[in-house]
Amino acid sequence: MQRSGRKKRHWARWTILVLIALVLISGGIFVYHLYKVTETSFNKMYAPNGQTPSTAIKQGQPFSVLILGVDTGADGRIDKGNSDTLIVATVNPQTRKTVLHSIPRDTLAEMSGDKKRNMQKLNAAYNLGGAKMAKASISKLVGIPIDYYLTMNMGGLETMVNAVGGITVTSDLTFTFNNITIQKGTHHLNGKEALTYARMRYDDPKGDYGRQIRQQTVIRAVMKKLISTDGLSRYQKLMTALEPNVRTDVPFKAIVTGGLKYRHNAGNISSQQLQGSDAWINGSSYQIATTAALTKTANALRRELQLPAKQIDNEETKLNALNPTFDGKNSQLYNTFGLDTVYYTDNTY
Repeated sequence: MQRSGRKKRHWARWTILVLIALVLISGGIFVYHLYKVTETSFNKMYAPNGQTPSTAIKQGQPFSVLILGVDTGADGRIDKGNSDTLIVATVNPQTRKTVLHSIPRDTLAEMSGDKKRNMQKLNAAYNLGGAKMAKASISKLVGIPIDYYLTMNMGGLETMVNAVGGITVTSDLTFTFNNITIQKGTHHLNGKEALTYARMRYDDPKGDYGRQIRQQTVIRAVMKKLISTDGLSRYQKLMTALEPNVRTDVPFKAIVTGGLKYRHNAGNISSQQLQGSDAWINGSSYQIATTAALTKTANALRRELQLPAKQIDNEETKLNALNPTFDGKNSQLYNTFGLDTVYYTDNTY
């Protein structure tokens, strides 16, 4: 599998998709007041992929949802492409906390469910096996059950931000991207400007990690707008904008019966990142999640889901043990011992 550099440039257009998961599963008040419009729109987005849906929301338990931003075009084409934004959101009604855990798209990981042992960049899992493989691969990587998924293609960001009347963010940088300049400071952004703010990577000193932070800033800004009275009045317009761009396996009936139990979570959102180390494999740049970093992220996620701590043991930790000199700084060469056979061309790293 080879990817074009052209696709990569578009990868962050759907970052606002986390909003959908949090509104629909944390903001039960919207379901309560706008039941019929929500049901109609939600039925068009529901795609269980043949898997038995989790009962966590229905039972009011802590749960996880995998947020996937897919690098396809507009017009609702979300069935193919790589998932270049990966966020595991945990929602705990007891602590009233929602935590967004960003995972670097270039993280080396096993494609769980593939017919052969196959290590690739994590964002390839969705391309190879859809949401089912993406859920299984990330579940194995970070050592938690993934209850639900939500995908969105890159065509929806502008329409969604415009649907809520724009958002207010504070930028730490002044930069120009895609012929739009974002100045350092606090600004009100329309959809196209929010897209620019979320997409820029190369002028950020933190690179992809800085972009992840800006993605999460956009998510929180939209959530803040939606939990306001004005946001409620725009809800129908937002749902209409989402229909062609979003797919999820969260059952609507579960939201109706359990959604109100999570209503306080919308106002308490924090962010975390899995930090990787730079590596070169088959001539392409990867991120290696060290065993220490994986353990830290896994146990943070498990605490939020009220699960006991555990020692991570997967293909990644086994390879880490076989690369004792790798540190991502002095040594960036990483040996997969033949488990990675993909060469990414056209500057896809």
